[in-house]
Amino acid sequence: MKAKDVMSRHVFTLSPANSVAHAAQIMLDNAVSGLPVLDSEGALVGIVTEGDLVGRMELGHTTPLDMSKPEALDDFVKSNSWRVEDVMTAPVLTISEEASVEEIAQLFAKHKVKRAPVVRDGRLVGLVSRADLLQVIARSKPPVIAGGDEALSISVASRLRSMLQTANPPAVSVVDGIVHLRGTLRSENERRAIRAIVDGMPGGCGVVDHMRVQLRDESDRPTRGAN
Repeated sequence: MKAKDVMSRHVFTLSPANSVAHAAQIMLDNAVSGLPVLDSEGALVGIVTEGDLVGRMELGHTTPLDMSKPEALDDFVKSNSWRVEDVMTAPVLTISEEASVEEIAQLFAKHKVKRAPVVRDGRLVGLVSRADLLQVIARSKPPVIAGGDEALSISVASRLRSMLQTANPPAVSVVDGIVHLRGTLRSENERRAIRAIVDGMPGGCGVVDHMRVQLRDESDRPTRGAN
């Protein structure tokens, strides 16, 4: 799926001359946490988010006005100015309509952002947020493997051998679409990893875990007081 498939097309926006109070009210009235800022020509020039507003003087935040430090001046303006253009984040991370959801998720993680405007020829056409990506996950359904239990058993066993890179993966059997796993493991983490692999297989209707973790032999443990 691409940005154009998941983006919100009706986007509330601000102008640089709008007030901070106006921005906060739009967020509250429409249950949104970020607002793109467009100039008089409709060009995207910034974005205001909840994160930009939590350091405001109205919330008791105080910033010393130190004229000798540019960064201190920036902080003072952002916490005290009433104009959107002084508090917005700029430049803005943007994405194209053709960006895949995988690319968008990677950008969000890399840049630690929760949303990104979607642009076409420099013009705002939508907005993709983390919530839009969650919708993709919520609506996803794994494809069904043709061939019934036998085909699913072969597919799961092959995937385990490939992912675990071991000559002794758990034994796999499938009955009525339910995957049964048997074997001896070295740790609970190994069990969780195997379950994660199988749970993500297409066509699986469920997993029954018969695997057991092999406890460390008492004779392998160091004797108390030994060097």
